[in-house]
Amino acid sequence: MIEFCNVKKVYPGGNVALHDVNLKIEKGEFCFVLGHSGAGKSTFLKLILREEAATEGKIQVGDYDLSKIKNRDIPFLRRQLGVVFQDFRLIPTMTAYDNVAFAMRATNVQEREIRRRVPYVLGLVGLSEKARRYPPELSGGEQQRVALARALVNSPPIIIADEPTGNIDPELSVEIMELLTAINKVGVTVVVVTHEHELAARFHKRTILIEKGQVVADQPDGVPVVTPSEVEVMR
Repeated sequence: MIEFCNVKKVYPGGNVALHDVNLKIEKGEFCFVLGHSGAGKSTFLKLILREEAATEGKIQVGDYDLSKIKNRDIPFLRRQLGVVFQDFRLIPTMTAYDNVAFAMRATNVQEREIRRRVPYVLGLVGLSEKARRYPPELSGGEQQRVALARALVNSPPIIIADEPTGNIDPELSVEIMELLTAINKVGVTVVVVTHEHELAARFHKRTILIEKGQVVADQPDGVPVVTPSEVEVMR
């Protein structure tokens, strides 16, 4: 579903953000991508979304080879990806309903289908009664659930959550992760990019650790991540 082969990303000025990255995320998998600020997580996301192009190597997302993709096809690539951002990116002058509907209207879905689909997805995230509320009237956790509903509404095969719990309290963080787990159980590929090691450990999923632009650990479900630096300490 997502594959990086010998990927390197160098920004103007010579800053190497990613180097020799090789990984494969299978269809229907749930994985965490962990790393501290500056580790390369943001670049990893930008490459998947084709906001940036790799300097070297190959990236495959679904049927798209991102080293060969034409600019006109990038919007179609992004329709395969439901993205949940840390800062929610909701439109404050639109209700929760219209924020979710906006994602469908942007792809020219008929209004009749929007009226059917949006209430259903808002119900999935527990916001049926808040559909007509505006973002400033919602709590941080509720805004994050609106953002998740927006990511889900077009039924993408891949959900990418970028620090989805960064602006909400720990109890709500668990709630959001449980929603993502439930989404994964129906076959959606889920990738959570975060710096929160404790949260990842709690949910016992595959964990990929990035440090200084390289994958330094890749552990299967339920296996604690041990970094190279920790190995040295234990020695």
